[in-house]
Amino acid sequence: MSSEKVRCGWCGTDPLYVKYHDEEWGVPVKDDKTLFEFLILETFQAGLSWITILRKRENFREAFDNFDYKKIAKYDQSKIDSLLQNEGIIRNKLKVHAAVTNAQLFMEIQKEFGSFSNYIWEFVNHKPIKNVWKTHTDAPAITAESDALSKDLKKRGFKFVGSTVVYAHMQATGMVNDHIENCFRYHEV
Repeated sequence: MSSEKVRCGWCGTDPLYVKYHDEEWGVPVKDDKTLFEFLILETFQAGLSWITILRKRENFREAFDNFDYKKIAKYDQSKIDSLLQNEGIIRNKLKVHAAVTNAQLFMEIQKEFGSFSNYIWEFVNHKPIKNVWKTHTDAPAITAESDALSKDLKKRGFKFVGSTVVYAHMQATGMVNDHIENCFRYHEV
C-alpha cells in the first residue's frame, strides 16, 4: 500500500505548487492583509496560470511593499512607472493601476464594515462552503456566491474582479473548500 498522500490533481508534482496546496490553498483566511495579498495576486493572475504567479510571488511582495495596502493606495505615477519596469512581476499597465485603485477601495470597505474580512465573508454567511468533488475538474469556475461578490466589488469600482477571479480568490482563502474529497487536505481545512 502506498503511503503517498492523495492531493488535488491541479497541483501536480511541482514542489512550489505542492507546498502551496498543502499549506495555503483552501485554508480560511480572516486577516485583511492576507486577503488583500490574495486579491492582488488573483487579479494579476487573470489570463495567466497560477503557477506563473506563485513563481513571482516573492517579487510581487518586494515590488508591492509586502502588500501593504495603505502604501499601495498612495502610489504615485513614479512608483507605477517603476513597477512597469520591474521584470520580476507581471508588467501589465491596467493591472498595476488596478492594484492601486483596489487598495484604495479595500480601505473604503474596511471603514464601512470594520474589516475587509467582515465584508467578504458575508457572501458565504461567515463560514466556508464545503463542496464534495470527485476530481478537481468537477469544481466550477464560478458560483452564485462568486457572481454576487464580483458584482458587488465591481459596483464599488474594483478592477479585474470578474466572477472567475473572485471564485479563485474564494478557493484560495478558504471561503470554499474545493479540495477533492479524497485529498488529504479535504478534512483538514
